[in-house]
Amino acid sequence: MKITHVLFLGFLVTAAAAQQRNPTTGVPGTSTGRPNGMPDVTMGGPDDRQPVFDARMENQRARMRNDDRQKKIVEDTEKLLSLASQLKEEVDKSDKNTLSITVIKKAEEIEKLAKSVKERMKG
Repeated sequence: MKITHVLFLGFLVTAAAAQQRNPTTGVPGTSTGRPNGMPDVTMGGPDDRQPVFDARMENQRARMRNDDRQKKIVEDTEKLLSLASQLKEEVDKSDKNTLSITVIKKAEEIEKLAKSVKERMKG
């Protein structure tokens, strides 16, 4: 009796698969364009809005990156101004025959920071 049940179930599955075959290709499950044979009833679901949403999110991220970059440039230029003022004070304190190591280090720090600001302004 179990064999007849299995055969009957097999027959039902085969019949159901045959009904869902695409008439042009004969491939099961493609008559509705959906792989599982279910009709597409999304009616403008999330798939239709995804590209617009992604573009909006990317624009928002780009604006946030630009804002952060601008803030960092402003902070670094303020620091450059402060370091330049400190450098001038140190140079004014020294005489023409001596130059302290702190003056040289401060000048190198200013140079690195200026290059960093220049690169950030380009990108």
